[in-house]
Amino acid sequence: MGTAVLPLTGKRGSGSPLLALFPAAALLLFLAPVLAGLASTALAAFGYLPALGGTAPGLDPWRRLFAVPGLGASLGLTLRTGFLAAAVSLAAVLGLCATLHGSRLFRWLSRMLAPLLALPHAAAAIGLAFLIAPSGWVSRLLSPGLTGWQRPPDIAIVHDPFGLCLVLGLTLKEIPYLLFMAVAALEQIRVREQLAVCRTLGHGRAAAWLHVLIPQLYRQIRLPVYAVLAFSLSVVDVAVILAPTEPPPFSVLLFRLFTDRDLGLFFPASAGALLQLALTVAAIGVWRLGECAAGGLGRRLVCRGGARVPEGPAVSGFFGAVAGLPVLLSLGGALALALGSLSRSWFFPQALPSAWTLAHWMRHAPELLRPAGVTFAAALAAAAVGLFLVIGCLQNERVNGRNPAARTLWLLYTPLLVPQIAFLSGLQVLLVRLGLDGTWTALVGSHLLFVFPYLFLSLADPWRAFDLRYRTVALSLCGSRARSFLRVELPLMRRAVLFAFAVGFAVSANQYLPTLFAGAGRLTTLTVEAVTLASGNDPRVTGIYALAQAALPLAVFAAALALGARRRF
Repeated sequence: MGTAVLPLTGKRGSGSPLLALFPAAALLLFLAPVLAGLASTALAAFGYLPALGGTAPGLDPWRRLFAVPGLGASLGLTLRTGFLAAAVSLAAVLGLCATLHGSRLFRWLSRMLAPLLALPHAAAAIGLAFLIAPSGWVSRLLSPGLTGWQRPPDIAIVHDPFGLCLVLGLTLKEIPYLLFMAVAALEQIRVREQLAVCRTLGHGRAAAWLHVLIPQLYRQIRLPVYAVLAFSLSVVDVAVILAPTEPPPFSVLLFRLFTDRDLGLFFPASAGALLQLALTVAAIGVWRLGECAAGGLGRRLVCRGGARVPEGPAVSGFFGAVAGLPVLLSLGGALALALGSLSRSWFFPQALPSAWTLAHWMRHAPELLRPAGVTFAAALAAAAVGLFLVIGCLQNERVNGRNPAARTLWLLYTPLLVPQIAFLSGLQVLLVRLGLDGTWTALVGSHLLFVFPYLFLSLADPWRAFDLRYRTVALSLCGSRARSFLRVELPLMRRAVLFAFAVGFAVSANQYLPTLFAGAGRLTTLTVEAVTLASGNDPRVTGIYALAQAALPLAVFAAALALGARRRF
């Protein structure tokens, strides 16, 4: 038994040199492309890109960028919608935890997170547009009885000039993500014990959460909140579907410049990518200042005896409605997509199609096969490689006793904090030079940049919570680390591993910009096709592609949950 205990102590000479290579290899594999892409983008931003005739560095790309019409309005729209979406999502999640934690509704919502996280951003945005558009399903259900409308009203709901539809679409995905991270963080906070102490001191539940528990919870989810803010400021696919078009958000404006047929616009577009990065860094800095101000205000309130915090059935009911909103909108959007794809004729204000048909599915099924195959193969490869690297890193912690420092989490979040367009454009230039653009290596590698962080975040807490006594017994019985890991440790972690794999698969299937830049038009996925069709094609065809896009990750999540529930394979 003595030799079996050594690997658990983390002493020098007791670990595995091979496992020690995993953290460095993983960081190199997903940080090197980000840094190389940023460097390439920076060179093009200052006019140096010999392949396009840029041999004399200068500031001309920046002058051309600042001369783009509507740039100021585009930046203002980006900041408003980005901050509003992040703030609303955070407030909703904190309110949900404070009012509903420990209730049946909270447990039900926690179980619903898996399908909500599996739903791709583009599919959710398209479903939302089908649901709330002037001719959408909600308007049809209410008309003409409650509205008197006999034809769709001339109201800008989708693509509204204030960007409110974009904010709603972003919160539809950001609330489940932040809630998922909050649920994991709450397991590290002794909520019941601290609530009991606060009650003995005469504080109610709401005051206890506000003054004691929320500061601890926010400290645990600070990096995910920054990632949500960065995503809200730089998202492209959701903005293409829901955001105003003139002027568009800054990320969409840059996307138009990058994809313009005039290759000379690549230089001001690269300058804009750096500006997008600076804007995101500045926004996170402003958010951090807001954290400090809120913390100072909270401490002053506590010193004065605390603030009176409203609580009761009304508050719980409000946040219960907030909790159900993403679920209802997601389900309603999916149902609207399905109805639209099966309709032969559906005139306003009919609530349901007057004639049904499978002709649209039969006609477009052959066209779905190739992008669906690419989506499945790329997601499968990215999730498998990412899972292998993550398990290696976590097993290194277990065997060698090397716990990551706080700065490692910042490195892990780098691809999520840096705007995608800021480094993917430069990475595309490097891929072209290496002859790798449009290859499976480039596609899977670009997806892996974003799959790896989510896999690590999904699997880290369950892996670290593993009872090491099982490993001690397994080592004494199996005689080697490899057999102990394969026969005992991995089977015991099967459910967490399968769930993490499903998360990685969904993240890969959701990637839009990485597929466009790395696929080079030769490898396209359902996400790319769905976003392209959402720009003005037949809504029935758009619904087919959006449903197919959502079906793949949902099927993988269902398979993961089913296999995880089985006692043995």
